[in-house]
Amino acid sequence: MLSFVVVPQWQGSPSSRAMRLAEGAAAIRGDLPPQATREIAVPLEAGDEQNTGIARFSSLQLVRERLADALEELPGPSVVIGGDCAVSDAAVRHAAGRHPEVAVVWFDAHPDLNTGASSPSGAYAGMVLRSVVDHGIVAPTRVVLAGARSWDPEEESFARASSIATIAADAVDAEPLVAAVEATGADAVYLHIDLDVLDPGELRGLLDPEPFGVPATRLVAAIRALVQRFPLAGATIAAYAPAGPDDLADDGPTILRIIGALGSRAAS
Repeated sequence: MLSFVVVPQWQGSPSSRAMRLAEGAAAIRGDLPPQATREIAVPLEAGDEQNTGIARFSSLQLVRERLADALEELPGPSVVIGGDCAVSDAAVRHAAGRHPEVAVVWFDAHPDLNTGASSPSGAYAGMVLRSVVDHGIVAPTRVVLAGARSWDPEEESFARASSIATIAADAVDAEPLVAAVEATGADAVYLHIDLDVLDPGELRGLLDPEPFGVPATRLVAAIRALVQRFPLAGATIAAYAPAGPDDLADDGPTILRIIGALGSRAAS
């Protein structure tokens, strides 16, 4: 049975509407099984940079430590519900500690491969995948970027130089995703799902919608195929930012299908 850890963190986002990410995490929590769900306390304050080049670093570091401690207490794979994408830092580190040969599939409209020096915003959500690669948590050859379509120049250069596998949004589907992970030689998979990987016509509650995204049916099919083929080391669902009740009513079924796909191996 999957466990769920809700992390209503907003400090990693560059958006002026970032507080909607905390509301989105709370909205998703309402549909999760209470007995299998816990929540991480997120500071109210923004936090400061502390000469790291990362905006709001002090708050992000505190949440990372709290999430890491919570994940250590859970026996099996967990789904971390953000908040912003920075919540995947502690989650991927935890998964790699339990599965040293894990592959990371990063479903995201943005590759999140900037550094503190290259980031135009200083927002850690746009650096988190680069950080876990640069710190040796996951080798770049065990990373698959799926659905990215908004790249900064440094991100493109790093992906090419480090041989990170990429799958364009129009090619995201079960067969190519399974083949890409098989090619890494991994024995387990971690799935990071930033909901902006979806086409904006499929989900209303997005801070940074990017056109020409992945249809929900193909994203769900790819997730199901991956968890049937590989043990799930963990997952993140991030960046849900509803503007109001209408978004929640429209988006809820799609998010529940994604959650159901993550648990489909255990249910089969």
